[in-house]
Amino acid sequence: MLCVACSLALGTRSVPLSAVIEALFGVGGGRDAIVVTGLRLPRTVVGLVIGAALGLAGAVAQGITRNPLAAPTTLGINAGAGLVVVVAIYALGLTQPVQYLGFAFAGAAGAAAFALAVGRRAGDLDPVRLVLSGTVLHLVLVSWSSTVLLFSERTLDEARFWLVGSIAGRDLGTLVPMLPTLVAGAVIAGAVGPAMNTLALGDEAAASLGLPVGRVRFAGMVAVILLAGSAVSVAGPIAFIGLAAPHLVRLVLGRDHRVVIHGCLIAGPLLLLSADIVGRLIAPPSEVQVGIVTAFLGAPLLAMLANRKEHQ
Repeated sequence: MLCVACSLALGTRSVPLSAVIEALFGVGGGRDAIVVTGLRLPRTVVGLVIGAALGLAGAVAQGITRNPLAAPTTLGINAGAGLVVVVAIYALGLTQPVQYLGFAFAGAAGAAAFALAVGRRAGDLDPVRLVLSGTVLHLVLVSWSSTVLLFSERTLDEARFWLVGSIAGRDLGTLVPMLPTLVAGAVIAGAVGPAMNTLALGDEAAASLGLPVGRVRFAGMVAVILLAGSAVSVAGPIAFIGLAAPHLVRLVLGRDHRVVIHGCLIAGPLLLLSADIVGRLIAPPSEVQVGIVTAFLGAPLLAMLANRKEHQ
């Protein structure tokens, strides 16, 4: 609640909490009320939903791969969405973020499906192979996106604000079309949570206990595609929320995947809104996009996790 209150109150124009409350109940008026209800309330709601989706996607990705570095970014999902949006802007002349939704989701789903196909070995999904193939795919797709941007200055101007990841200016109309896929992804994520506890024992042990390992991993990847693809299509490729949120929940509440899944519904929005607030305050009167803030803070986290994994 404190994070939500700060998101509504803080920014280039700071609004007292009393004025925020009055605006929410329709009592207040003037510029403060317009800023709160017209700009920051939709932005905060979008941040809550996108943060929860990215956190859930990261928790499921790490659970089904048993790899703490798995996330939408390292599976190539963000880069896939970025490439298809850049190509669509270049080829079709798109100018509005709402026009990117379908293309971004298709790119994210396509990249995840490709990583899923390459990550299979002997008919089953190999967790290490999946993450490695996703990371390589991410690098390849980013280079292709950069190549397209070099050919067209207009595409660079249109795509650069979406590509860095931002929830600024996203209204509820942008979020509504993706709600069905977000809800479906969340339901599947909740359903595979208990199975991921068994999967954490290892493939052989899980199979001996009667768990259909392949089907659980496939369902988990479907959830990741729906959640991450929807989130990226609305807010652009925001990195590290999906990576950091599950680790934050495990640090506080333990490693039970049922708890981690539900905890990420809070940790993801908390991280995303906190980064967005920092971006508003760090260089007034301008704003730094939330994708830049999460990348700046997430890079050391990724290095720390990789180093910790290597020592284990």
